[in-house]
Amino acid sequence: MTGRRVSLIAGVAFVMLFATVGAHAAEGGSDANAHANELFKWINFALVALGLIWVFGKMLPPVFRKRSDEIGAAIKKATEARVEADKQLREAEQKLAKLEQEIAQLRVVAQREAVAEAERIRNATLSDAEKIEAAAGAEIEAAERAARLELKALAANLAVDNAESMLAKQLTPQAQEALVSAFVKGLAGRPN
Repeated sequence: MTGRRVSLIAGVAFVMLFATVGAHAAEGGSDANAHANELFKWINFALVALGLIWVFGKMLPPVFRKRSDEIGAAIKKATEARVEADKQLREAEQKLAKLEQEIAQLRVVAQREAVAEAERIRNATLSDAEKIEAAAGAEIEAAERAARLELKALAANLAVDNAESMLAKQLTPQAQEALVSAFVKGLAGRPN
């Protein structure tokens, strides 16, 4: 509809221009030719200008609309990307805050476990020391008993050796004979 109006207006302007040129030409001679040339130049300019306006009016709006749509889509895409980036930034900040809390909790747990481990090691060391002390005491007692038994055996051997040597000194062949006869008499007097 607007293209038809422009064409109608251009046609009316063109007819009026020719009518004016014709009226000027009828009035005068060479001055009228100069005016007519000037007028034709303006008409030619107007036609070229209208032609350009019409061509650009038909061709440029779709190009501008397409470019505007592309720019709008790019803006929308950039806005969505910015919103997504902001969301990711917030998530990263939340994770970082949680990470700091987790690190603090891990430190507390590690300290608690270190204290418990130190206490366990201390208790195990005390228990091992007590076991070693008990084992050493048992070994000392066993060594003491063995030494006493050895000492008793040595004392018995010495006593036997002493008794033997004393007997050998005191037991003469006549005393031995008297002992044997007393033994035999004692046997003969016994009932079987």
